Amino acid sequence: MSPLNEEQLQHIRDERKEQIMEAALKIFARRGIIGTKLSMIAAEAGMSQGLLYHYFKSKDELFVILIQQAIQASIDNMKTIYQLPGSPIEKLRTFTRLDNEGQLYFMLIHQARTSDGVPEKAKQLIEQYSLESYVVDILEPLFIEGQEAKEFAPGDPRKLISSYFTVVSALMTLNIHEDEAYEMPEVDLLLRIVTGRP
Repeated sequence: MSPLNEEQLQHIRDERKEQIMEAALKIFARRGIIGTKLSMIAAEAGMSQGLLYHYFKSKDELFVILIQQAIQASIDNMKTIYQLPGSPIEKLRTFTRLDNEGQLYFMLIHQARTSDGVPEKAKQLIEQYSLESYVVDILEPLFIEGQEAKEFAPGDPRKLISSYFTVVSALMTLNIHEDEAYEMPEVDLLLRIVTGRP
């Protein structure tokens, strides 16, 4: 068997790094930084703890990198609402599918906001990533358009967005452990907050 070339070796390194980051995301999202040990991440990734140190200097470094990814993914996801087809309420209905996609990133950000022991750099990133700047500012044009089309309830669109996002956030937090007995509410029921209609 011929030895691997540099490109093949780099591909293997990239795959391992991604494997570690996926495992770390699952553990950090559920346990926070204090409740997470590198040995847990290694076990989840199916590799030795020593191998993790070839890719990341510390648990804190890994946490900060994941926070950066989570913030960017959340902003990118929020902006996709404008590429969806339909009227403002149809866009919001499609966007409000409460599946597991993005839930781990959401929970990681929640852990960074609320947990002890969060690295200073992660705290600084979270402070810049406010509800005001990344949710309300992004969604405001859609909500104004929805109000003008009489699809959304009248009033301050920024307050309407905050109410909507608070409920969606709480629902994502409640279902983090994927309890089979817990059933997510139907999207149209949630959208009554926005439409103001029974």
